[in-house]
Amino acid sequence: MNGFNESAQTMSLVAFIAVATVTLLLCVMTGPDRDDLDEFYTGYRSLSPIRNGLAIAGDYLSAATLLGTTGIIALTGYDGLVLALSTALSLVLLMFLLAEPLHNAGRFTMGDILTRRAPGRAVRIAACAVTLAALLPLMVVQLAGSGDLLAFILGFDNSGFRTGAIIVLGIVMISYAAIGGMKGTALIQILKTVFLVAACLTIAVLVMNRYDWSTGALLAAAQHGSGAGAAYLHSGLQFGGSGLDMVSSELTVVLGAACLPHITMRMSSGRSAQDVRRSLSWAISVVVGLCLLLTVIGFGAAALVGHDLIVAAGAQGNGAILQVSGAVAGSSGLGALVVTTMTTAIFLTLLASVAGMILACANSLAHDLFAHGLHGTRNRNKEPVAGRIEMGTAQGAAVAVGLLAITLAVLARHWNLQAMVTLSFCVGASALAPALVYSMFWRRYTRTGLLCTLIGGTTAVFVLITGTNLVSGSPGAVFPGHDFNWFPFTTTGLVSIPIGFLAGWLGTVRSRRTATEERSQYEAVEPWILAGAPPAATRR
Repeated sequence: MNGFNESAQTMSLVAFIAVATVTLLLCVMTGPDRDDLDEFYTGYRSLSPIRNGLAIAGDYLSAATLLGTTGIIALTGYDGLVLALSTALSLVLLMFLLAEPLHNAGRFTMGDILTRRAPGRAVRIAACAVTLAALLPLMVVQLAGSGDLLAFILGFDNSGFRTGAIIVLGIVMISYAAIGGMKGTALIQILKTVFLVAACLTIAVLVMNRYDWSTGALLAAAQHGSGAGAAYLHSGLQFGGSGLDMVSSELTVVLGAACLPHITMRMSSGRSAQDVRRSLSWAISVVVGLCLLLTVIGFGAAALVGHDLIVAAGAQGNGAILQVSGAVAGSSGLGALVVTTMTTAIFLTLLASVAGMILACANSLAHDLFAHGLHGTRNRNKEPVAGRIEMGTAQGAAVAVGLLAITLAVLARHWNLQAMVTLSFCVGASALAPALVYSMFWRRYTRTGLLCTLIGGTTAVFVLITGTNLVSGSPGAVFPGHDFNWFPFTTTGLVSIPIGFLAGWLGTVRSRRTATEERSQYEAVEPWILAGAPPAATRR
């Protein structure tokens, strides 16, 4: 049982249908022309800094982040708070280190960004493969969770309903990406962010009001409700006291979250590097504010719902935010409205997050793999792909990626999917982050080094994660009945991140024969990438 009354369930169902209909209509109205690639990929960079900032914040705060962070705070206290702070810190690092070079170097995709430094079909294909490896697991997690979420909210406990919900919501998400493009999905992200801020602010105010706006009283009640005693407000509860495991987890979040392709693609939707910085200022303000609100809500869930009921709804605590919403809202008509606002915000978060990821994967498949990879291999005259054909390919790729994610989500809906979330962030931290840092700031970096970074970092993650306790050896693992747990940490970051950087360094050192030519190519575009200035040879 979810604790929601019949009125709240009815209002939530009506809100779901209304939101899906209205947002889909908005995507149709704002969708690009059939042969206009710039409009489909970047929305003509027409978003103002505040709107682009809200869209970035919306993409950054996925449903997995929203529900998972709140649940971890509710169950582990201090460790969950550190996770929330790490989530915000990742976006800060993106702003100060990579935002301007990403805007200047990129055009549409991760492949565009990386080939400004090291042109070649191999780089395009590798960038596409890593994009899929990073985002597909995260899409599967959120699609699988969507069925459970709807069943939880509406009070259904039926496998067929959950499967049907995954399929229907997946089709809606595919429609957002295929019809709306960058501008349409940005509009959905903006609506989602506004709804989410309003809903979280309302619940946080109600939680604090319940404890007379006393932080001490809230923390004391949360500590009591957690069942963990004094350990709840100290480090180590989440990882069994392992400091290195905690460092590995937070390092993965800090380096990986903001380097995922559906986040970096938003850097190309600003008019200028200055607008991108302003957009990120708005995004960081929203993300930090939401992380603080989620912290209050998480502690409120521990205090008002309690550890046992939170775990009964899901071992990871993903239902905590809904449970505390029902607890503080009450059974009145106003309470039903509060619950409906929160459920609508979470529903929008699911739709918008997966739509953005589908778009990033589709863009990479169409632009990197088809237009510049396979087409370049078959086309000896190097004639570019027609815009209409490439855009049709991108829309078809969105359908294909979405259907694949739906199929995998239906098959994996009974699993514990925390390993897939971890996999996505680890790939971002171990392959994409080293590749981006080296590409932007190391002059000697070569094409071979770049390929070694992408392939080596991704391979290390896939190999190491099979040995974590998320896959086997624990009650909450993907395979709880087996034990082939050989890796000592929950996340792979502490080992795979250095492997990603080391592989790039070794690949560059071992390819000195081509380093001189590639370095001269980079120096020709370096002023533009780092500062937006024309190369010296073109100045007058």
